[in-house]
Amino acid sequence: MIGKLRGKVDAIGESHLIIDVMGVGYEVLASSRTLRNLKTGDEASLTIDTHVREDSIKLYGFTSEVERTWFRTLQTIQGVGAKVALAVLGTLSPQQLANAIALGQWQAVEETNGVGRKLAQRIVIELKDKAPGLSVGPLNIPAGTATKPGGTDATIGNAPAEAISALTNLGYQPMQASQAVAVAMQELGDGADVAKLIRRGLRELAR
Repeated sequence: MIGKLRGKVDAIGESHLIIDVMGVGYEVLASSRTLRNLKTGDEASLTIDTHVREDSIKLYGFTSEVERTWFRTLQTIQGVGAKVALAVLGTLSPQQLANAIALGQWQAVEETNGVGRKLAQRIVIELKDKAPGLSVGPLNIPAGTATKPGGTDATIGNAPAEAISALTNLGYQPMQASQAVAVAMQELGDGADVAKLIRRGLRELAR
């Protein structure tokens, strides 16, 4: 099985790219979001999900392990195959998808071509319990700054994940913490630091 490919982008199609790895061209299916961020001639490194069938072998490429995990998780839902899962990830980033599920916003998922209201609702409902575990990875927020004890500054690479962890350590369930932080992020924006997210999250949990 192929788990990762690193090489030069040789060509980009509507739903796939050709990545040249030491002279061998691999055709890799990818989301529209991934394809938009690549150009012919770029060096690319993609995490690969290999699907082997009797009559074909298909490679699906992702920019991170988290995105591949969402791709696999989405396909556990009845009515969601590889094509639909890829389309969802083309519409929503892993972070946006995790937030939409945590907040019950099926309308965001419905914006995907080929996903109707019933399927969008099913995705949100059935993945709600899995969102907290998956949201820690995809919350890919620019580093914020927090103050350590003693007054020194420290860069935090994933403020939402830190906030979820802190709220969980305070005794809240992972699902509750994830939902509260998602609300906080929606209100405060992606640049909010851990302390602000925790304070806003606590207010949400106290409601």
